[in-house]
Amino acid sequence: MNKIIFPLMAFAVLMLAASCDGQSKGSTTSADTIALTPCPRFSAANAMTCIKEQCEFGPRVTGSEAAQRCGDYLVERFRSLGAVVEEQTADVTIWDGTRLPARNIIARINPDNPDRILLCAHWDSRPWADNDPDEENHHKAVLAANDGASGVAVLLEICRILQENPVKVGVDMICFDAEDLGTPQWAEDRTERRDTWCLGSEVWAQRAVADGYKARYGILLDMVGGLGATFSREGISRQLASPIVGIVWQLAGQLGYRQFFPLTDGGYVTDDHVNVNEAGVPCIDIIPYYKDGPSSFGPTWHTMQDTPENIDPNVLEAVGQTITQLIYNEH
Repeated sequence: MNKIIFPLMAFAVLMLAASCDGQSKGSTTSADTIALTPCPRFSAANAMTCIKEQCEFGPRVTGSEAAQRCGDYLVERFRSLGAVVEEQTADVTIWDGTRLPARNIIARINPDNPDRILLCAHWDSRPWADNDPDEENHHKAVLAANDGASGVAVLLEICRILQENPVKVGVDMICFDAEDLGTPQWAEDRTERRDTWCLGSEVWAQRAVADGYKARYGILLDMVGGLGATFSREGISRQLASPIVGIVWQLAGQLGYRQFFPLTDGGYVTDDHVNVNEAGVPCIDIIPYYKDGPSSFGPTWHTMQDTPENIDPNVLEAVGQTITQLIYNEH
């Protein structure tokens, strides 16, 4: 996935105060205690199984046969869990001019309720392990157990929970394609090229604006299962959706997950939440921030080591249970 940290940019400030009013029935500052509605348990074991099942298809590079088969699997899984599924397709152009067929998968719970929240992740794999310590791997595709499959697995487990324990609020779960097609580090003249990250969410955002799509807020889940992961408050999330950041980090602390959600600030990240915000939905990014190591996104980021063996069920549980609680607080 696109994980490029960059300095503060001149983003247009959305009318966040208006769009966040009443977005949570327990809306509060992060210093307050939030009343917790009784909530089902999130199963990290189920999420781990889903990660492994995605990885069994091999790298799900946009437009590949593996992506076609895995996409079919995701559509069937969401439908089997009671969601109404829409597939959104478009051809996208990557850094070197290649055109690829992208496929966003949108699963809706309570589709007739106009009062909605949005959860999203990307499901494609990076075509190039360009951050691998071994240069011989730089042109190989990444299996993407964490950088892709983990967020999708959390969405599917939440979808199962919602089927068994219905809520009234509408929930949209979007699996974005073509997130991880940004210019590889080994490309010549890479600084002169358009960085083609997050192309699937760009397609979605354009259509959402045209269709007048509305949601109270969005949560992007990106690399939410890595060993040693902690989730600092990402910069664009703080800038454009600060009230949601406060609620999520407060809930995580109350649920006993403060070690995974420290009250610290991370960098500014180019990710799918940028496009969701530009579509008018205040959206935050739950993404890891490693202070030490070869990458602030963790040691397996864009390497051949992004495999199920390097996923921590405890991290999956911390993220999944926090977001499950958030949804049931909206009930």
